[in-house]
Amino acid sequence: MSPTNIFVLAMTDEQRRELETVRGAEDLTFHNLLAYDRAVGVGEIDFEGLLAEARAELDAFDGSVDAIIAHWDFPSSIIGPILAAERGLPAPSLTSLLASEHKYWSRLAQRECIPECVPGFAAFDPFDDDALTHVRSELSFPFWVKPVKAHSSMLGFKVTNDDDFREAQLEIRESIEGMGDAFNAALRLVDVPDEVGAAGGNTCLAEQFVEGVQAAPEGTVFRGEFRVHGLFDMHKDEAGTSFDRLDYPAGSVPEHVQTRMIDLSRRYLEHVGFDDGCFNAEFMWDESDDQLWLVEVNTRISQSHSDLFAKVDGGSNHEVAIDIARGITPRMPHREGDYAVAGQCMVFHDEDVVVTRVPDDEDMVRIRAHYPDVRFVPEVEVGDRLSELAGQDSYRHIVGKLYIGADSRDELGRLHKEVAAALPFEYEEPED
Repeated sequence: MSPTNIFVLAMTDEQRRELETVRGAEDLTFHNLLAYDRAVGVGEIDFEGLLAEARAELDAFDGSVDAIIAHWDFPSSIIGPILAAERGLPAPSLTSLLASEHKYWSRLAQRECIPECVPGFAAFDPFDDDALTHVRSELSFPFWVKPVKAHSSMLGFKVTNDDDFREAQLEIRESIEGMGDAFNAALRLVDVPDEVGAAGGNTCLAEQFVEGVQAAPEGTVFRGEFRVHGLFDMHKDEAGTSFDRLDYPAGSVPEHVQTRMIDLSRRYLEHVGFDDGCFNAEFMWDESDDQLWLVEVNTRISQSHSDLFAKVDGGSNHEVAIDIARGITPRMPHREGDYAVAGQCMVFHDEDVVVTRVPDDEDMVRIRAHYPDVRFVPEVEVGDRLSELAGQDSYRHIVGKLYIGADSRDELGRLHKEVAAALPFEYEEPED
């Protein structure tokens, strides 16, 4: 029997290891499509060039192309579905994807179908010296500003006064076009609604500042059938600005609130016509007012969740992504893993320093002698200056991520602190 060929955009060694643990992996062959350093975390994105390069790689392949999977954010999140659709493989519509990735377009769509959970917002041109006047006519301080398209919290700022806004505006102006121009190239492939207007890739969004407990359902839509296979807690650090830990399964919000999160996700995805794909949605719950806020909807599985599903449920969420990409009804095991709870735990360093040592394999062998089954993924390399890293939070620098399973949430919190403290990172002050 010929192998089933699965193409994965910008596949890393870590992803390949996770993919090869799914059920039936012995009958699947995974192929990389586009080099990681060309498609992920780059300052200047050549969308049309990458799309042409990926098409050429597939055309040159001597075999069947049976599925195409994209796990990363833009541009691979758009390139993968374009390529799949061109070859008659399952993929969400390009319009539903861009409507979700464009933060302003997505807010407009949310306001049409689930207005009860949409915070106040206003689009603005970061190159307009009078932009603050427009924003202040819609929102009061404090609020967030961010590009309509950016990775993680990159170029996202909490604004509390006029000076904060102008400082954020200047910083955004320096970098926004690296992704914004590429995003405009993708937007030209669809009919953008009139209400979005001229708010292209180099536009910004100001959003009402909301607070609460964060949680995230993850699921699939396949041939019109909506499913959720897990819900996560998203814990912030003590300052409340950066994500400190993702826990699975969620325990910070009651079941009736989880049910509302799931229903709101379904209504939104139906409204934008999303089908044959995976999603995860981030919500914030203000317990004092029993108010739910939708933070964002991502049209793919979260790789941050993969090992956590494996530890608790006994199988990675890569399984559903592979199933849908092959045109198979998605399947997930449930509570068949070794742990009651699992977490993706961030390892931070706050100062702007140069990395001089990163934990290596020998270090992890030593650490696992005390903490078995802990996985560590470094986010930096020796020689990196933390303030110059792409895709990082504006407030803190993530130097690594730990994946930990535990019998309880209290044990998970304790292990997070202990293992993070045991990691032998070393730094030095930058010369300037």
